[in-house]
Amino acid sequence: MLIKTFGCAVYGIHAMPITVEVNIGDGRVGYHLVGLPDNAIKESYLRIETALKNTGFAFPRKKVVVNMAPADVRKEGSSYDLTIAVALLAASDQVPSEEIEKYLIMGELSLDGSLLPITGALPIAIQAKKEGFKGFILPKQNANEAAIVAGLDVLGAEHLNQVINFFQGGDELERIEVDTRKEFQDSYDAFDIDFSDVQGQENIKRALEIAAAGGHNIILIGPPGAGKTMLAKRLPTILPPLTLQEALETTKIHSVAGKLTDHLGLVAQRPFRSPHHTISDVALVGGGTNPQPGEISLAHHGVLFLDELPEFKRTVLEVLRQPLEERRVSISRARMAVDFPASFMLIASMNPCPCGYFNHPDKECTCAPGLVQKYLSRISGPLLDRIDIHIEVTPVKFEELSATRKSELSKNVRERVIQARAIQQERYKESPQVFSNAMLPNNQVRELCQVGTAGEKLLQTAMEKLGLSARAYDRILKVSRTIADLAGSDDIKVEHLAEAIHFRSLDKEVWG
Repeated sequence: MLIKTFGCAVYGIHAMPITVEVNIGDGRVGYHLVGLPDNAIKESYLRIETALKNTGFAFPRKKVVVNMAPADVRKEGSSYDLTIAVALLAASDQVPSEEIEKYLIMGELSLDGSLLPITGALPIAIQAKKEGFKGFILPKQNANEAAIVAGLDVLGAEHLNQVINFFQGGDELERIEVDTRKEFQDSYDAFDIDFSDVQGQENIKRALEIAAAGGHNIILIGPPGAGKTMLAKRLPTILPPLTLQEALETTKIHSVAGKLTDHLGLVAQRPFRSPHHTISDVALVGGGTNPQPGEISLAHHGVLFLDELPEFKRTVLEVLRQPLEERRVSISRARMAVDFPASFMLIASMNPCPCGYFNHPDKECTCAPGLVQKYLSRISGPLLDRIDIHIEVTPVKFEELSATRKSELSKNVRERVIQARAIQQERYKESPQVFSNAMLPNNQVRELCQVGTAGEKLLQTAMEKLGLSARAYDRILKVSRTIADLAGSDDIKVEHLAEAIHFRSLDKEVWG
């Protein structure tokens, strides 16, 4: 008897329907699995046989052929256990088959028949709705993320027995429903940290506000203990809230990577990713035999924080150059090529030298001559050019640390950032790929960032004295446009331009 059940394979952040065909007939007894399965799927035979036995059902002792179509596409992972098991039971007349083809079924089986979570439940649910399935049966641990998709019955199960009973007309599976908008609104601004926790450092907070308002990349240079990491971790608290569409796109990436917890349905806050400096280039940018998203994609619509930037391997830092420009990463393999979105804000921090005290107001630098420049040269010029704001962080004075006056709250800063982003949204409404000043294409910079005669003279002086590149010139114009937006000014004034030039610390002669 021939039975078909349906699952999905996930490639990149999109799902592709897979038909599992099981035929039980006469011939030499054996189990034959075809359709380019990987080792995890080949091993499913033992998991399924044991789970059926421990559930009170029999594995068919006839010639069993399992085909996974399309047969020329590689299938990977253990998520097809439940799909194959249900098809085997239906083909051997142990379970009625009338309703099976109406549902997309996926889940990994434990030996006792319990269901283990899968990855990519959200893109699979989106594809199930697109294909017109009545419902999606999956492990209960993944049900919340799949239930984000409206118009699809998401049925969470904890054990194989529950799925069998459902198809036999017994107990109904629990239908999981999520009020996406309510869940989004309840948690999009629930932060445990705040800008007001940081005493002093008003200049750095101003730089972070500008970076958040324009979506600019920023690097903080300063000695140990100056507060670089503390400030960086609070950057998401002043960024504009995710839109519902951005939240869904971010959740899809985290679903594919298996980063969602059992209770989390929707990623409602902007991600903050902080990989260790020992990370490999593949882990950062994404990849693998079956390409998976890396840290830069997990930071999509959020912040990627690289602490102690010069300690990262040179090859790791260089892979950032293309994603920073194109805001996506393309990974090509012999059999496939996938694109992962990677529109993130980069914030990096570093000590000014190996000992950490170059340019320190009180402590003396113990590094040998030339070591400061050698330390800075670990970061390539092209990568530094892609960072709009360079700001030097100095230690906080005792008077500021001991002050009882509370600093400005994140929500107040966030309101100014939202207002500046609203101005940019109106300005770029005819450009669908541009959402902030940092995304402004180079061919539009001169048109939208005009500075006047006085501004041109100031820029010329800065270019000559600091030896700025053409890309740095454009970055200064974009940052000055953001400063003007924060001030509510239609024109870029000289003071806006001067402040933008001030945020190019690593271009100054004192840094080598």
